[in-house]
Amino acid sequence: MSTSISAAATAYGNAARLLQDSAKGGASSEIEGGGGADFSSMLAESVQGVVESGNRADQVSMDMVNGNGSVVDVVTAVAETELAVETMVTVRDRVISAYEEIMRMPI
Repeated sequence: MSTSISAAATAYGNAARLLQDSAKGGASSEIEGGGGADFSSMLAESVQGVVESGNRADQVSMDMVNGNGSVVDVVTAVAETELAVETMVTVRDRVISAYEEIMRMPI
């Protein structure tokens, strides 16, 4: 159990670091002439959502350990975090697959 907790803590830390690096990059919030959010902003918001979900699960878990929460709340929070992380990993895999396919295209 402690291995999965430390792995989760490491994943949350990495996601937070990725979000901070993205914010420091000074990415513009709109596409030139398009008026919509650009990909980096959307990605940063998604990563922030995963980090917040993980923090919420951590807080609910600590509340239960301190006797102020229920097991149902913990299971729900952890399941939401797991779904968010799995979604982020799926998107990452698709982006990498698309990049590899683009790199194979003849010029």
